[in-house]
Amino acid sequence: MSHRLQLAHIEQAMQIIDPMFLHTPQYRAESLEPILGCRLLVKIETLNPIRSFKGRGASYLVAQMPAQTTLVCASAGNFGQAMAYTCRAGGMRLIVYAGVHANPLKVERMRALGADVRLQGEDFDAAKFAAKQFAAETGLRMVEDSLEPATGEGAGTIGIELLRRPEPIDALLVALGNGALLTGIGRWVKTHAPQITMIGVAARGAPAMVDSWRAGRIIEHAQINTIADGIGVRIPVPEAVADMPGTVDDALLVSDESILAAMQLLHQHLGLVVEPSGAVGVAALLEQPERFKDRLVATVICGGNLTPEQMRAWLG
Repeated sequence: MSHRLQLAHIEQAMQIIDPMFLHTPQYRAESLEPILGCRLLVKIETLNPIRSFKGRGASYLVAQMPAQTTLVCASAGNFGQAMAYTCRAGGMRLIVYAGVHANPLKVERMRALGADVRLQGEDFDAAKFAAKQFAAETGLRMVEDSLEPATGEGAGTIGIELLRRPEPIDALLVALGNGALLTGIGRWVKTHAPQITMIGVAARGAPAMVDSWRAGRIIEHAQINTIADGIGVRIPVPEAVADMPGTVDDALLVSDESILAAMQLLHQHLGLVVEPSGAVGVAALLEQPERFKDRLVATVICGGNLTPEQMRAWLG
């Protein structure tokens, strides 16, 4: 069966992506294992200028754009930072639409990296609608995370790196927002190590992607209610949902309370500042310890953008 995300492109991305975003640390989090009841492999995607994995897909995408192109995108913050960073390096102009309640640290960083940031709409999906309208009116090139195959193919390079470890992984827990991270990694992993159970993890207060995958049709929600803004999707990308069969074995929903507990554990035991979206894999382990008991479970710490106020409130 043909697939929108191409294995050859994931391999190619390893040669094209800015090396700043590649070969990130991955190691056993042994101090957390007695608490979680499993062996835990963490892959840290926050040690770069934008503090998230999004640089992989953005770098691969922008490398394919003609010089001097003006691009338009929508973002909750991390994709916008990644696009701003890569567009600045390529001498391109970027216009980012974000919701009026977007994380102020992420908004500030997008602007500092050279993006023209416009706050419009109550949430990410409303901002994306405004971005699409603006692009249609002006004729500028709109790039949409997860709709552009390159964003998933760039994220798929994480799968290449994870499978280079000699110790076989039993299950891989990956944050599920618009789908690029999960389907990109899953595309590579299920081809080269199909015995690994690929599990997407979303916030219980933003279940649209999980609901859509389970139902086999797009299910939209009127609103979301979660601290995990980076995966706070209420209107799924149909193409990304269609990428999930064959690349995803299961999907879980976790509470904000479990996400906060996971963030605090990662901070206390590994010294990591992790945003809610980056901690959902560990949150799933907290909620379902028996399912993963004594197995080697890997998770991607995919983002670390917190405001000082959030750090004080959530990490203590």
